[in-house]
Amino acid sequence: MERFDRLLRPQSILVVGGGTWGTEVLHQCQKMGFVGDLWVLHPTKDRIAGLTPYRSLADLPRPPDATYIGVNRHATIDIVRDLSEIGAGGAICFASGFQEAVQEDASGADLQSALLAAAGEMPIIGPNCYGLLNYLDGAAQWPDQHGGLSVESGVALITQSSNIAINLTMQRRGLPIAYVVTAGNQAQTSFAQLGLWLLEDPRVTALGLHIEGVGDLRGFEALARAAHEKGRPIVVLKVGRSAQAQMATISHTAALAGTDTGARALFARLGMGQVDTLSDFLETLKLLHVVGPLAFASVASMSCSGGEASLMADAAEGTDVIYPPLSDVQHRALHTALGPMVARANPLDYHTYIWGDVAAMTATFTTMMDAPVALGLVVVDFPRGDRCSAAAWEPVIEAVTETQRRAGKPVALLSSLVENMPEGMAQRLVGLGILPLCGIPEAMTAISTAALIGRAQLPANDLTLPRDTHSTPVSMTEAASKEALQGFGVRVPQSVRVEGATGLADAAEKVGFPAVLKGEGFAHKTEAAAIALNLTSADALEDAAARMPCTSFVVEEMISGAVAELLIGVVCDPAHGYVLTLAAGGTLTEIMDDHVSLLVPSCPAAIKAALTRLRIFSVLDGYRSGTGADIPSIIDAVLAIQSYVIAHQPQEVEVNPLICRAHDAVAADALIIKGGSDA
Repeated sequence: MERFDRLLRPQSILVVGGGTWGTEVLHQCQKMGFVGDLWVLHPTKDRIAGLTPYRSLADLPRPPDATYIGVNRHATIDIVRDLSEIGAGGAICFASGFQEAVQEDASGADLQSALLAAAGEMPIIGPNCYGLLNYLDGAAQWPDQHGGLSVESGVALITQSSNIAINLTMQRRGLPIAYVVTAGNQAQTSFAQLGLWLLEDPRVTALGLHIEGVGDLRGFEALARAAHEKGRPIVVLKVGRSAQAQMATISHTAALAGTDTGARALFARLGMGQVDTLSDFLETLKLLHVVGPLAFASVASMSCSGGEASLMADAAEGTDVIYPPLSDVQHRALHTALGPMVARANPLDYHTYIWGDVAAMTATFTTMMDAPVALGLVVVDFPRGDRCSAAAWEPVIEAVTETQRRAGKPVALLSSLVENMPEGMAQRLVGLGILPLCGIPEAMTAISTAALIGRAQLPANDLTLPRDTHSTPVSMTEAASKEALQGFGVRVPQSVRVEGATGLADAAEKVGFPAVLKGEGFAHKTEAAAIALNLTSADALEDAAARMPCTSFVVEEMISGAVAELLIGVVCDPAHGYVLTLAAGGTLTEIMDDHVSLLVPSCPAAIKAALTRLRIFSVLDGYRSGTGADIPSIIDAVLAIQSYVIAHQPQEVEVNPLICRAHDAVAADALIIKGGSDA
């Protein structure tokens, strides 16, 4: 990543363009105290931001390390070409009107191609890019106000939105920010490439990504491996879940938003923590900066209010956060520290009896940490500084500092309301190595996400990428779909296909009774009244056929003894690969909304873990000592379907239901929609 060093950590910065935006870049560099050379290029103006402009690149003392290009798109291409020829370190291209505007201006795509050709080997960020902020070295290639300060270490942020980037710099939560980079169109330099470079800086403690669309899957796999090797966690805020958001994304950038399910499966696979709000984003990054990933989501909660203890208990519901019960040793030690009037539990309400007593508070907090917990949480809301004094809260900070030393584990100070953790206090706590968390729900998300990152194990195999996503889809018949899957090891019922009703009896003789009759040509046979079960005679077959709205049928053996039914589906998602979904099957698919998704390929252990996350897994596992399903056979069926997908690259495969029995798993229905190499 040496290629990016000069651009992102410059010793000299050139600004091209003396308009409002270019002038502001100079002002921001001066405001941050940039100690390198600061130059401006302009053909006519005599002074810009207190500097004397150069008239041409040839007049510069040497090629610039970084250039901020704040002129129109056509002039941008010419400047980039000239910079590349003189050996400049790289450029940020502010102008819009390239690939992102192709729907409004067809020339945008050609201009972007011309820009890439002009750059050659010289790194560029953008176009349609606001810029970057380097708070470690005081380099502000940024045409606007921002709220950050110089830091010695911190998290790096990459966004596809300039306004989101500005907003993030304005946070008052004590989060040290090392870099902010807006990616723009990613014409040359992708999200993943930027992330890889930022991870090379040892002063970066974690990476936060605000993403509209992924695009470069192999790049993200490389980024995940680098982050895992370096121990630098990544947090993702992915927008585009709603139809409205996806439309906005497509019109705003050249990225493909893809599906939310695919994105979540991708980030989980890559060991990246995903959150859904900016507040969760900041709190999770702050936890990772101060503490790092957590081994598990088990915590001890301590507060001087029963109401706060109840809030903490309730907030963990529906999350991965666990409050382990107190041991006998803890009960005795807390009785000694707090007396008989305090109910001892986790979350703990230690009342106000020991408020201000550093020794007693330390003893209480240390006792609570003497358990299998990864993090302690002391709930404390600081008073507002404009009207009140926080002097009485100092003993809490002393006690937490000493508790961390004794326990050898991190303890956070958690404000129940975001605004009750003043920025100055949060910054002070970070400096002391104490984690300041703002907001109880945000804290639960941050803890869950940090634990997920801490447990993540990257898969050995790369993602299977679609070779062709533009083929016209072609649906295979049920019989043909089953035959195709059977060739890869999927167990299917014995069946015979029949044209017209005259061959039904002969088919039943081959299959045996009881039998199932299915009408062909329907994606949802139950709704179309095109399926009849448990038929015990040829007459029953013929009667059932007469009632179905079709002329071709499949007669197959009746599969009985089901423990449960599953849906196994794979969908081609161009943005994220092949999404493998496991769900409650049969008629329960729409009713239960019980599903989990992975990406192809997934190993047997990952498939087993996904099955355990289904609500229906308790039935598969033998609910209340009942007969359970053959889990290895289910996993084998999933692996077989996955093998077919890898080999043939269809648009979609669905088995529903997979009848899960005590001794096997049988695909009772299947649909393959061909595409790619099979189309």
